[in-house]
Amino acid sequence: MIQTVTVSPGVTLRLFHDTRFKQGCLSIQLVRPMCRQEAAKNALLSAVLLRGCQAYPDLQTITWRLDELYGASVGTLVRRVGDYQTTGLYCSFLEDRFALPGDQILEPTARLLKELLLRPKLENGVFKADFVESEKRNLVLAIEAQRNDKRAWCSAQLFSHMCREDSFGVPRLGEIEDVKAITPQSLYDHYRRILKESRMEIFYVGSADAGLVTRLCRELVEKERGYVSLPGQTAFTSAQGGAWEETMDIAQGKLSMGFVTPANIRQGKAFVATQMMNLIFGGGMTSKLFTQVREKLSLCYAISSGYHGSKGILTVSAGMDWEKKDTVRSQVLAQLEAICQGDITEAELAAARQAMLSSLRATHDSAGSIENYYATAALSGLPYSPAEYMQQVQQITAADVAEAARQVKLHSEYFLKGETGC
Repeated sequence: MIQTVTVSPGVTLRLFHDTRFKQGCLSIQLVRPMCRQEAAKNALLSAVLLRGCQAYPDLQTITWRLDELYGASVGTLVRRVGDYQTTGLYCSFLEDRFALPGDQILEPTARLLKELLLRPKLENGVFKADFVESEKRNLVLAIEAQRNDKRAWCSAQLFSHMCREDSFGVPRLGEIEDVKAITPQSLYDHYRRILKESRMEIFYVGSADAGLVTRLCRELVEKERGYVSLPGQTAFTSAQGGAWEETMDIAQGKLSMGFVTPANIRQGKAFVATQMMNLIFGGGMTSKLFTQVREKLSLCYAISSGYHGSKGILTVSAGMDWEKKDTVRSQVLAQLEAICQGDITEAELAAARQAMLSSLRATHDSAGSIENYYATAALSGLPYSPAEYMQQVQQITAADVAEAARQVKLHSEYFLKGETGC
C-alpha cells in the first residue's frame, strides 16, 4: 500500500494512494539525531521558515496564497521519534479532482512548500531578526507552559534524570537557555548545514499520480547535498537509577516512576504484549491503577501509566496528598506484581485489546492520521502495517502479558512536593 521512492541519497518519498478523502497531505521532515546542541534550533527553525519566503515575504501574503489554493493550510512539524528529532512542514489541501475545471492545487501547493523550505526571507544574508526573536518568544512560552502543568513537569524531570546519558533525556523543544542563545546568524548557519546533510523524509497521501508527485518532490531537494547517514535507533542506555525530589509551591504531590524493559518497538510480539500490559496496568479507565489505586483505595486524584516503546521505558504518573506518596508507590508496585503473577481478568484483557484495535482502525480515518502513522513508523522501525499490527494484537494472551510484565524493572523515581509537605 505504501510506495517508496528514493529521490536522491538520503531523501525518501513515501506515497500512500487513497481516493477516499477530499483532503490530501504532503509533509517534509529533516531528520536529526536528538541532542542538546540542536534541539532548540530544530524546534525553532520550522516556525521561522513559516514566517516568510522570497515569493511570499510575510504571514499575510502566505495566507492570501493559501486562500487562493482553496483554503490549503501549512504548519510546522516538530517530532520526537526515539533517538531522532524532526523539523519540517506539513501541508493539507483539497484534492485536484474536487477543484473547479482547470484549477490545480497539488502542484502550486508543493511549489509553495518549496519556496518556504528553500527560499526563506532573509535580511543581511541571514534570517530576519524580527522573525527569529518573535518565534523565540513563542517557543519559550511553550516550554514554560509545561512548568505550569505540574504533572507534565514532574514527568519531564524524571526523564531528565533517568535518561541523563540517553538522548531521550533531551526535551523535544529544547531548553529555554538554549532558545535564548539562538541568533539569526546561528540559526541560519544551522539551517544551511542540516538542509544539505540531513536525512529527508517526504510523505504524500492522496489520489495523484505517483510520477507527478515524485517530480514535484524532486524540486524540494537542493541539488548539491552532502548527506550524512543517521545512526540507528537504540534501546534505552541505562544510567544508574535513583530517587529525586523537588519542592515547589503546589497543593498536591506529584510522583513519577520510571521503569525499563528490554521490549521496544522493533521487537514485534514482545512490543505488542508490553503495550497491552501497559493498558491493563495503568493505560486507561479500566486499568488496575485506575480502578484499584484511585477508585477503590482512593489514594490518588489521578494516576496512569505510559509506554515509550521506541526506548523501552514505562512510566507511572500520579497526583496525591503528600503523605500518601509511599503508600501510592507500594500500590503501584503491587499492581505490577499482580500482573506478573497472572492476575489478569478476561474483562481487563478484552478492554485492552479493544482499545488497541480501535486506535489502529482509526489510523486510516484521515490523511493526517495516515501520514502520522507511517511516517513515524518508518523512523522508529515499527515492523507492522496497521492490519499486521491488529493481527498481532488479536494473538496476545494473558500469559504473554504476564511475561511482558515480568520484564519490567523499576529504575528511577521523581517526587514533586509542596513547600510545607513532609
